[in-house]
Amino acid sequence: MKKIKAKPETKETSRLYKVARWLLWFFYRDYRVEGAENLPDGAALIVGNHSQMHGPIACEFYFPSNHHTWCAGQMMKLKDVPAYAYADFWSQKPPFSRPFYKLLSYLIAPLAVLVFNNANTIPVYRDNRIAVTLKKTLRKLAEGAHVIVFPEQDGETNGILYEFQSGFVDVGRLYHKRFDKELPFVPLYIAPNRKTMYIGKATQFNPNAPIEAERERICAYLTEEITAMAKQLPLHTVVPYRNVPKRLYPTNKPKEDVK
Repeated sequence: MKKIKAKPETKETSRLYKVARWLLWFFYRDYRVEGAENLPDGAALIVGNHSQMHGPIACEFYFPSNHHTWCAGQMMKLKDVPAYAYADFWSQKPPFSRPFYKLLSYLIAPLAVLVFNNANTIPVYRDNRIAVTLKKTLRKLAEGAHVIVFPEQDGETNGILYEFQSGFVDVGRLYHKRFDKELPFVPLYIAPNRKTMYIGKATQFNPNAPIEAERERICAYLTEEITAMAKQLPLHTVVPYRNVPKRLYPTNKPKEDVK
């Protein structure tokens, strides 16, 4: 097991951001990393379970490489945060508590804008601004950085992961077209209750296969690997993508299977 120590500040920015970053780091101290030896030396796309807010925060502090994380562009603009945050984080909370979370979505907006615009993030857009996302992603990959993606979306779940949006796989095609290199896709499982992230073995983008087939193959491989990493661990509670009541959180294996 490899333990990675992180410092609360890693770059020069506003004092207010430094305070916010230190507070986040304080509550996320002592995350461990296993499987760091599986990381490619150069560019790679790291694909993990979102684990609500835990995935992006843990990776910001503890991912053991030069990295940048895809972040919803709506979380980086003050006017867009409340609607996006409520819909994405809290819309499945019990009805009696939803007014509180609607208010909270407005209260967190300034903090979200501060944090996500100063952290190592790449804004992700779902409209014609996707060109900005891809341009910044290719630039970071060209520098040899790792780009972290959390592609879960509402849909079927296997008890560990919700289904993946597959558009991130297209980065592999663009990367090959630009640099004539095959981009590795690396599975990542984050277990907040174990304060550990687990890095699996990569699969390479195949530029000779149809892109539709590659989307399906790579998403299936990553889903299977992340799920397998989770299920091989001792019994623990999985923090799901959706912010459902904690009593509905799944475990990584049926309790009757635990000896």
